Amino acid sequence: QLQLTESGGGSVQSGGSLKLSCLAYGYIYGLYCMGWFRQVPGREREPVASIDSDGHTRYADFVKDRFTISYDNAKNTLYLQMDSLEPGDTDMYYCAKGWRADVCSGSFPVRYWGQGTQVTVSS
Repeated sequence: QLQLTESGGGSVQSGGSLKLSCLAYGYIYGLYCMGWFRQVPGREREPVASIDSDGHTRYADFVKDRFTISYDNAKNTLYLQMDSLEPGDTDMYYCAKGWRADVCSGSFPVRYWGQGTQVTVSS
């Protein structure tokens, strides 16, 4: 069993930055796919970014080079550096681990979800 715990959300003004963290309790071994999704009530959860065990990263079009995903193997922690934040980025952000390392883009199949961390961007 794997437990994912996010932190780092908060409230910032437009143009500001936040760095989300996701600590994975349990052992992630071998090949993997990790990523971030976001959701507002009443809408489907949408993919933001993903990274696989080979270090390949993928981003949603709306990220537009503003966000950077990374994974620290020594700390078992996934990160999302978010810069140039916009009011449209206001959402609950969820950490996720996929079922398969070779399916790691877009809305990849998720085996484990974190509980979410709220990001609020004011204009």
